[in-house]
Amino acid sequence: MDSPEVCRRELLYGLGAVGIGTLTLGTGTAGAVDADRHIVGTSTRAATDAAKRRADSVFRVLDFGDIGQAVAGQFSEDALDNLARNPNVRYIEVDGEMHAISIDSGDPEVPWGVDRIDAEKAQSDGATGDGADVSILDTGIDSNHPDLQANLGTGKAFVKSRGPYAEAWDDDNGHGTHCAGTADAVNDGEGVVGVSTAATLHAVKVLDKNGSGSYSDVAAGLEWVANQGYDVGSLSLGGPKSSTIKDACQYAYDRGVLLVAAAGNDGSDVEGTAPATYSTVMAISATDDTDGFASFSNYGSDIELAAPGVDVYSTYAGGSYRTLSGTSMACPHVSGAGGQLMAQGYGHTDTRAQLNDTAEDIGLSDSEQGNGLLDVEAAVSGSVDASPTVSWVTPSDGETISGTVTVQIDASDSEDSDDSLDVTYTIDDGTERSTSYNSTSGNYEDSWDTTGVSDSDHSLTASATDSAGNTTSASITVTTDNTESTLAVDSLSLREDNSGGNPHADFDASWSVSDSDSDLQTVDLTLTDTDTGATEDTASVDVSGSDASGTNSLSAKFDENNGHTYEVELVVTDAAGNTASATATEGEDGS
Repeated sequence: MDSPEVCRRELLYGLGAVGIGTLTLGTGTAGAVDADRHIVGTSTRAATDAAKRRADSVFRVLDFGDIGQAVAGQFSEDALDNLARNPNVRYIEVDGEMHAISIDSGDPEVPWGVDRIDAEKAQSDGATGDGADVSILDTGIDSNHPDLQANLGTGKAFVKSRGPYAEAWDDDNGHGTHCAGTADAVNDGEGVVGVSTAATLHAVKVLDKNGSGSYSDVAAGLEWVANQGYDVGSLSLGGPKSSTIKDACQYAYDRGVLLVAAAGNDGSDVEGTAPATYSTVMAISATDDTDGFASFSNYGSDIELAAPGVDVYSTYAGGSYRTLSGTSMACPHVSGAGGQLMAQGYGHTDTRAQLNDTAEDIGLSDSEQGNGLLDVEAAVSGSVDASPTVSWVTPSDGETISGTVTVQIDASDSEDSDDSLDVTYTIDDGTERSTSYNSTSGNYEDSWDTTGVSDSDHSLTASATDSAGNTTSASITVTTDNTESTLAVDSLSLREDNSGGNPHADFDASWSVSDSDSDLQTVDLTLTDTDTGATEDTASVDVSGSDASGTNSLSAKFDENNGHTYEVELVVTDAAGNTASATATEGEDGS
């Protein structure tokens, strides 16, 4: 049997093998920037330092904050074996490649996609994306293109441009410039118009002249975008799954970046394509000008939106224009729309929700269109229907309850009236129980017989759903206790005390009590003259726990030697209000 270290090493290398590959224009093929270059993902700084020491050369160190770090470099097999045994090494994978995803299509005259998703209508209403930062992680952007120059901001190159360019992040391929134009070309009456027209574009060059870039290049670009605080990260690129890319996407998402990615052009399930398949990323499929599903487009349950991706006319390197097809072309339509919303003050999660909630159903399957075709006008002119609020009134968190209790839930919504919400609750994630709105209390209520569940801790979850389908939940834990309490007076005696030498009849009442629930509360004693029926004296004692005992002095004033008989009654009460009682008698003359 293999040792644990061997099994773990095989697992790490297995993860790495999944991430090796190149996504071409329609086919997935294996490949890497450098056959000896690997990425070692770590969870501690000490492990990062160990990876750097064992590397023959370090290409790049990535820092994903709380997620961990990653060291890209050249490693010997012995070094990789040693690192695989380190418990703080999360993964080891070949520094594979990602590629631009597009197909050259010819030269139609206008960008029909901008018109189809009603972006020009949103623009006519004054929505331009001004104030948003949209980063294009691609082959760069042509810094001299007349349709883009006015919108260009800061850029960063993680691979070198081949040729004499004004900026290190200039586009030596054309793909990134094409995507930038769709997302945010200026509206100056010439060339093309983007979905947004006044957002700030940031060229993040992570792909080279051939449209290829390593996992570590792309991850470094994502890290940089997140650290700049940009709003949108547009990723018209893809490749096989990579732990490094997944980390980088999570890092950017955690810092408020809306990530939008091309689904891929393999005509297969997107679940095999990164970064589109990751939950932190919006996966975009492609449609044509008849709202048909593009034959090349990937599909699957990860698809979030569809957007125009066939014969898309846009800006290109060298100040030119070109028509391309691919999910790479669909992606920047959504990125531009995201910029529109974030310029209005939406956060990245609300932007994502708004784009999904306002999408147009064009009759394709969910695996093809996701939530529907992007509709920029609806997204920008509408507003996110706020989710309702919900909280528990009774019972309260941590409370011990028994018998039948009235469940009260407070729920409200800014768009819907108080009495119109669908409010339900579950006990231990069981069947939903409905409630009714009580206009007097202002709460949603139900009656719950707690004897139907075991005496133990139970989780209660309340859910409120508004007319738009938004749901909010709140959970508490309560303890049910319906066990019959065994509350008892174990002993009680009354003895006359003749030691006082006073005119009173003095008695000592000795007692002991117990309770199986261990919640004793009080012992009350009453001394009565049985001959006259008069109450002569009382005493009350606070008790606790499962058992208690004591002796209390009681006195019948000025009754010394009257020959009467006296009775003491003891009543013991527990915290739930249960009682038990007993009596004892004693003659005043000691009989």
